[in-house]
Parts: sequence; C-alpha cells; structure tokens
Amino acid sequence: MPPMPLPRAFTRLAAANLAAQSAEQIALAAIPIVAVLGLGAREGEAGLLQTALTLPFLVAAIPAGLLADRLPRRGLMATAELMRAAALATILVLAASGHAGWPLLAGLGFLSACGTVVFSVAGPALVPALVPPAALGAANARIELARTVAFAGGPALGGALVGWTGAAPAFGVAVALSLAAALALAGIAEPPRPSSPRRHPGREIREGAAFAFRHPLLRPVLATQVVFNTAFFLLLASFVPYAARHLRLDAAGIGIVLGLYGFGMMVGALLAPFVLRRLRFGHVVGIGPLAGLAASATVALTIPLPSAALAGLGLFLLGAGPILWVISTTTLRQAVTPAALLGRVSGLSVMTQGARPIGAALAALVGGLAGAEACLVLAVLVFGLQALLIWASPAVRLAHLPAEPPHHSDASSPSSLKPSSTSRQPCRM
Repeated sequence: MPPMPLPRAFTRLAAANLAAQSAEQIALAAIPIVAVLGLGAREGEAGLLQTALTLPFLVAAIPAGLLADRLPRRGLMATAELMRAAALATILVLAASGHAGWPLLAGLGFLSACGTVVFSVAGPALVPALVPPAALGAANARIELARTVAFAGGPALGGALVGWTGAAPAFGVAVALSLAAALALAGIAEPPRPSSPRRHPGREIREGAAFAFRHPLLRPVLATQVVFNTAFFLLLASFVPYAARHLRLDAAGIGIVLGLYGFGMMVGALLAPFVLRRLRFGHVVGIGPLAGLAASATVALTIPLPSAALAGLGLFLLGAGPILWVISTTTLRQAVTPAALLGRVSGLSVMTQGARPIGAALAALVGGLAGAEACLVLAVLVFGLQALLIWASPAVRLAHLPAEPPHHSDASSPSSLKPSSTSRQPCRM
C-alpha cells in the first residue's frame, strides 16, 4: 500500500518543528561555548549552566501538558517560540554589548529550554488533529526526521558560527529560526476541541497520570523510557573518557564516532515509514529496546577488542533502533489517549528525560570507583532491563494500532481510566 499523503497543515507543523529544533540545537551549542570561551566559566559553572539548560524537561513538562490540554495547542507552541526568540535575542544583545554573564546565560537559557519543552509536549498532541489515524506513523517519522537533522547539524552550525563570526550571529540565526517557527504555526488552522470545565490543576494532572499509569500499553512504555534514558546517559557520560584512554582516539576520532549516533538516527527515521508498513506494530515497538541492548553490548565488546569501528557500530545502532521506538510509541500514545488528555500524557513522556541525570550520576559514581569499563558493563545490564520491561508487556503483541480512544466526557470518569475492550483487542496474536 502506498504511503498516505500528509495534509498541508501538517507540512507547516513539520516545517515549524524543523525550525524550532534547529534553533534549540544552535542555542544549546552556542550558550556553553560563549560561557566557557568568552566568559571563562569553569567546570562547576559550566555544570550549573548545563543543569539550567536541561532542568525544564523535569520541572516544566507536566505544566506544559496541562496547558496543552487547556489552550489551543498551535497558539501555545507559537507563544513558546516567541518566548524562546525573546530569550535568545536578549542573549544576543548582552553578548554584543559585553554585558553577558554566565548566571544571565543560565537564566535565559532556562527560558529558551522551556520553549523546547512546550513544543515537545504540545506538538505530538496536535498531530492527531491534523492527520488521519492511518497516517500517524508517517507523520511522526517526518517529525523525528526533522529533529534528527537539527540534532546532527545544529550543534556544528552553532559552534562554527561562534568560532568564525562571534556569538551574535549564532544567536541571531537561532532567533530568526524561532520566529520562522512561530510564523509557520500561525498559518495552521487547528480544529476546535470540545470545551471542558476547568478544575483544580492538581486534579487534572492526577487524571492524566492515572490514565497513563493504569493503561496496560502506556505504563510499560513509560517505565521503559525511564530505564532507557538512565542507561543512555550512563553510556554516553562514560564513553568519551573511555574512548580517549582505552581506544586511544583523539578529539576528531571521538567526534566521528559520536557523529555516527546522529547518522543512525537519520537512517532510522528515514526507514521508519517503510518498517511500520512491513512489520507488526508491536514488533516495531520492541525493536528500539533490543537495538539499545545490542548497541551497548557492541560498545562493551571493545573492552576485550579495542576497535573504533566496533564502537562506531554500537553508536550507530544506538541511534537507528531507538528512533523507531520514539516514532512507534508516540504513535501508540496518540492512538490510545483521548484528545483531551493527550497534552498531559505527552508531558509525562517528556518528563522521563529527567532520568538522564541519574544515568550521568551513575557514570560519575561507578566510573570513579571502578573505571569507565565498569560503566559500559553496567549500561549493558540496564539496557537489558529496559528490553525485558517492554518485551514482557502486551505492547509488543500489537498487530496494529489500537482502536480510537474514548471521548473526554468518558475519559474523565474513573471507569474510563481503565483500558476498554477495544483497546485490548489488537493485542491478540
């Protein structure tokens, strides 16, 4: 069956996503470079800066999900991009005038990253309103392809701009991209959603969490995401010192090996529509965790067999397989979650990235006590746990996407938080 064409409104959303993700990656590269090379920030200050840039994923995802279920999602995303543009424009002015300091960079970077979180939460919640259910997989693959292109090219572009022309042009490009994203979003006609009575925010957040944690398909997906993010940063945080010492790679060699991770993401995103059409949906969900386990085992194999090529293969697998997980589980979440709850459930998914500092802390603890080799072995065990979690769940037994979820009026009642019989039906082999 040929792929279903995607509507023009979604094309504008995909373009906005590419611009927004590129602005984020350029800013994430430029801010630390300016802090360290331009302001002389030391290791502790650089660490605090990185904390400020990643903290929004932990503290802002749930509020962003609540707003995405209360407000028009297109307008919320456009506002977030304008907020990001304002924060980055302020950094531009401060850098050009020589008044920038790392605490100001941290605060403005935090606001910019909040815009990223809002976009990451509201975007997947908006997609089902713009494309038919049969095209969700292809639409999510397009979104992830844009993200991987930005992930691969944004940091290099941001670093090059700062190195060649100074900080101002880098932040100027990021501001222009955020404004372009907001402009693209302004041209989307978002279908109206049924209004629902406003209740206490805590009750609405609990409602979304209860739906996700009680759903037999979403619960193991969220648990797997937490464990995967822990294992992912455990491996990445220990890989650079390991590659320099054990594999004897220089900075260029380490960069090439790490670059294969981004290349793997692009390959996986390009192949995703084909894979989703050819394989059972549940098997596609299970590929990512298995690929993560295979990737970590391949990297760990370089302990007895030091090889940059083997390490590069592991990083490539770490990019190519898990991107299929992101695409398939996003599609699954959109298919089984009522539209009125989708923002809050998406917020929970984004918040699982808050487990990444746990992996980095494990790498610091285990690496300090037993070396980077022990971190790589531990990463294999943790990746094994996340593969076990998902393959023991009903999600991998799905032949195809579940049926349409209940309406919000049904979803708000306690009984509707339990999965319906129609949502169980596709789990049959």
